[in-house]
Amino acid sequence: MAETVIVNDVGPRDGLQNQSRILAPEQRLQLIGAIRAAGLDHIEVGSFVSPKAVPAMAGADSVVAGLQHLAGGHYSALIPNLRGYELARDSGVKAVVMVLYGSQGMARRNVNMSREEADTVAGTIIERAREEGLEVIITMAVAFECPFDGPVDSGLVADVAGRFLALGAERFVLADTIGAANPQQVRDLTRTLVDRHGSDRLGCHFHDTRALGLANVYAAVESGIRYLDASIASLGGCPFAPGASGNVATEDVVMLMEQLGFATGVDLEQLLVASDLAETLTGTAPGGRAKAWLRPWLAGQEAVDDTRQHLVATDAYIQRFPA
Repeated sequence: MAETVIVNDVGPRDGLQNQSRILAPEQRLQLIGAIRAAGLDHIEVGSFVSPKAVPAMAGADSVVAGLQHLAGGHYSALIPNLRGYELARDSGVKAVVMVLYGSQGMARRNVNMSREEADTVAGTIIERAREEGLEVIITMAVAFECPFDGPVDSGLVADVAGRFLALGAERFVLADTIGAANPQQVRDLTRTLVDRHGSDRLGCHFHDTRALGLANVYAAVESGIRYLDASIASLGGCPFAPGASGNVATEDVVMLMEQLGFATGVDLEQLLVASDLAETLTGTAPGGRAKAWLRPWLAGQEAVDDTRQHLVATDAYIQRFPA
């Protein structure tokens, strides 16, 4: 059997938080439903942040409440602090994403805390979540480079990863928030972490600012990473990080994984439907780089399957009624 790669779609959160068009909770649920219909089990559905800071995420509790109408799925929500954790917990979501920082500058701009203060809050949240039955995913923003402080020390990142995995984080995700990493950097850091901790609880999150998003995905997968964040139709961008453009597109990442022989459980044709919906709802989603190729290729595959079925049926007919 093919080895599985988990693709976690962060479009309904990371993808929508910086869009000029704000979607109502019902529209966000429509997008989540389309992504889920394509076979993605892991979806980041929103964030419990101040609606004044991120208006696009207002009504996250309504979004979580609406998830009961979707069968299955592993849904997570981002939180910035302990208050956000409590709101997420009370909404009924079962997994929260807490953001840590590779730099002081990003921590200050994003949550008005020092990097160390954010670490302390995350440790407290992990302890609370263990008692209250929630999963905590740790994502380290600007794990490679910060728009304010410059390159990030990979040794610091590795130390923080080891500490929070030991504390009981469900997963530790390296985020290239502004798309500044290159494949060699990604390969070196992910290999170090996989060698130390194994790959089961590690993940990566890439942006495509410099058209290196998929190359970085490939480098991470080469190192053993099997959990990847991606965003439907390449939606994305952090409102607090200058230069953070769209995330790697879910349709591109799924295509690459399938081409490499990994199993994702995703129906690419249905995923393009979700991508089209993201474009329609936002008016700005660029769509994956491979989308123009995927659509005719999928149509061609369908034609091949139809021909194969016709030939099988014809052969059966000939055998049944020989000349």
